[in-house]
Amino acid sequence: MKLSIVIPVYNEVKTLAEVLQVVKGVDIPLEKEIILVDDCSTDGTRDLLEKMQSEDSRLKVAFHEVNQGKGAALHTGFAQATGDFVIIQDADLEYDPGEYMHLLDPLIRGRADVVFGSRFQGGGPHRVVYYWHYLGNRFLTTLSNMMTNINLTDMEVCYKVFRREIIQSLNLREKRFGFEVEVTAKVARGNWRIYEVPISYYGRTYSEGKKITWRDGFRALWCIVKYRFVD
Repeated sequence: MKLSIVIPVYNEVKTLAEVLQVVKGVDIPLEKEIILVDDCSTDGTRDLLEKMQSEDSRLKVAFHEVNQGKGAALHTGFAQATGDFVIIQDADLEYDPGEYMHLLDPLIRGRADVVFGSRFQGGGPHRVVYYWHYLGNRFLTTLSNMMTNINLTDMEVCYKVFRREIIQSLNLREKRFGFEVEVTAKVARGNWRIYEVPISYYGRTYSEGKKITWRDGFRALWCIVKYRFVD
């Protein structure tokens, strides 16, 4: 069995090498396929990725010539995935790749088709950061649940794992952080078996490189309504 790890990258030159080292070092009983998609970084990330690829030809690396957003980078990565399962891994240090097996377990056992991590189910360490982000996340997750009739606790979480044929079958449109809302609505509509598992969270501040803003929250609101009706 194989796990495709899709890593969208934008201006993460400070953390990318460490993230990749950790991902490579994770001990799981599956072959790993690592796919990195650079969304037109301007801080030296592109040069670092080219160097990494020259040193390890097994890495799959794609480059966007224009900045399009995290969702667009994920679309590119999903299209290149060949694994049995596909997981999203951010290129910062907020999520722990050491928890891959925890996320994969329901899939490997044949009980789930899609698995969401949850930062709010009492898993491992959880860094205390922004109250309004937390409140906004809970509000958006609740509204999303009302539209999809599922009971997630953390719709906006990065760690989402899919059977490859499912994620590649979805007609995904959102190019920025609206991806989280859209993919949630579409897997809910597909009546696939969705599980949640608790995960750790090592959140970043804006000074440390966090990118999501209040504008993305308003876009998420629109997407929640939009994808209640749009396939």
